[in-house]
Amino acid sequence: MRHLARLLAVLLLLAGCGGAGEEEGTARLWVTRDRGATVLVDAEVTAGQTLMRALAAEADVETRYGGRFLQSLNGIEGSSEGQRDWFWFVNGYEGDRSAAEYRLRDGDVAWWDYRAWEREGEARVVVGAFPEPFLHGYGGRTRLAVVRYDAGSAREASRIGSLVHAESVARRGTPVPADANVIEVRGGPPRMTAELLGESAGDPVRFVIGGTAIAYAHRYEIP
Repeated sequence: MRHLARLLAVLLLLAGCGGAGEEEGTARLWVTRDRGATVLVDAEVTAGQTLMRALAAEADVETRYGGRFLQSLNGIEGSSEGQRDWFWFVNGYEGDRSAAEYRLRDGDVAWWDYRAWEREGEARVVVGAFPEPFLHGYGGRTRLAVVRYDAGSAREASRIGSLVHAESVARRGTPVPADANVIEVRGGPPRMTAELLGESAGDPVRFVIGGTAIAYAHRYEIP
């Protein structure tokens, strides 16, 4: 009976993690601490499997609530006392479901980060995976992308437009299609910010890129 119980427990864990589906291709998996300050995992994983299963293949994980949520990774535990936990993002969007339910698509960039609960001023979409979510969206749905720019930023806007396969690149003030993802290219000091223009992952976003921020836009956080 004990052997049977252990076998059932293993089967339940695998079922919760989710096996590979029909999706072909690969996704990128990042695991970091403190908004990318320390990199723990940087791996290419097979698309079609759930995010939790992909993580379990690359790190030592412990889960809670029947395998739906991550409790610890390589011994780093979420803590209610310390008010720190594991948060995940796909293509820049903060996850809106259990990682055991999100199935990776080809080209996805999945990012787990161990950080403080303190979220004041943080958007539910981050810039660290740019040019995502403009290329692969969320949950397999990709939105139309447009670029709008200030006077003097036309060259930079054109380059960014090519990078994200923008439907249009035009001066700010030009109407934006409904439900499109928008990048605003502005003058001034280098900066890069993101805003979710809705309520949940996959809704439209607005990125603001100032100066030559695109020159150093890369994984994890933008200084």
